[in-house]
Amino acid sequence: MSGGDAKKLVRSPSGLRMVPEHRAARSPFGLDEPPWVPDKECPRCMQCDTKFDFITRKHHCRRCGKCFCDKCCSKKVPLPRMCFVDPVRQCAECALVSQKETEFYDKQLKVLMNGATFFVTLGTSDKSELMVCRLSNNQRYLVLDGDSHYEIEIIQISTVQILTEGFTPGGGNTRAIGMILQYKVPGSEEVTQMKFTAGEDFSCNKKLSAAWLAAMHKVSK
Repeated sequence: MSGGDAKKLVRSPSGLRMVPEHRAARSPFGLDEPPWVPDKECPRCMQCDTKFDFITRKHHCRRCGKCFCDKCCSKKVPLPRMCFVDPVRQCAECALVSQKETEFYDKQLKVLMNGATFFVTLGTSDKSELMVCRLSNNQRYLVLDGDSHYEIEIIQISTVQILTEGFTPGGGNTRAIGMILQYKVPGSEEVTQMKFTAGEDFSCNKKLSAAWLAAMHKVSK
């Protein structure tokens, strides 16, 4: 692990977190911990309106910071976007969101970091280059390697358009065959475009390319 990607274990009121030593190295998918609603400002559960007392205790959701009774905030769910080491207490609404995000972290992000092979066309050029495209380990850059090398910062990407084929007016399945990516060049307002095409005539796993494109579509959302 490079120095820029080094992490440290920190303890917050919500639990243990494994975070980057330098804030600039944090993942673009990360979330800051929310401020907790002060105890004195929540005499009742913010979901079911049950009054708190010595028997009915209050709990804070680690994702939204609101105050709930145990019944309304009983779920302990992984929260990778906040870098928690263990599952943390969340309200029912936040738990549903976090469960969907955990699937994204467990599946789509791994697909993106494993990479896939595409023909890449830069700008208005009529020439394409065979490149391996992957998400960097710190999730901050899209890395393209071939005869050329590019590193595109995720936060600089403005548009992701997935190209498909197979659609018919009467309905039918489509499959992802490519992508058009637009991003800003650091230090300027210039927008650069790249086109990614899953080739039909080279020995690459088409299912892998389609899965990578589908994961990239999830990222754009």
